[in-house]
Amino acid sequence: MMHRLLLAGLLVMAGAVSAAESVRPFVSGSMEQIQKAHEGKPFVLFLWSLSCTYCPTELKMLGELKQQYPDLGLVLIASDTPEDEPEIVSHLADYKLNKAEQWVFAEDMPERLRFEIDRRWYGEVPRTYFYDQGHQREVKTGLVSQEYFDSWLARVGVTASSTSK
Repeated sequence: MMHRLLLAGLLVMAGAVSAAESVRPFVSGSMEQIQKAHEGKPFVLFLWSLSCTYCPTELKMLGELKQQYPDLGLVLIASDTPEDEPEIVSHLADYKLNKAEQWVFAEDMPERLRFEIDRRWYGEVPRTYFYDQGHQREVKTGLVSQEYFDSWLARVGVTASSTSK
């Protein structure tokens, strides 16, 4: 009996470590890495925080969009800290975003990271960047309407999966 409990505990811990490894540390140079990984493709970059009041509304919509548009490039960056990874992973799983590309601020000076993303961003969240195929971007601070997402997806040619309907 004790061996089974120990084994179950180890399996749960291994799962938590595996899930936490899916959150990458966002450090100087990460923005360039993200842009290179999505070169020639449209994607949405979403900045959020566990303490943000409006972020759950946006995360819910993003989770639904990712289900409907599985090919949508989606990058989530939490402006929290690496110590928050377990809560970040759990939070995103609640919105079916556990398979989305996930990052968390991982430097002592978040101002540098914010500056790397956008020189005009002062840390307010939610903040969403819509990158087209040429990586021209549109920026929205606060909640973004479903209509805006639909319009942008149509403009950049991202189509819904036939299996998602």
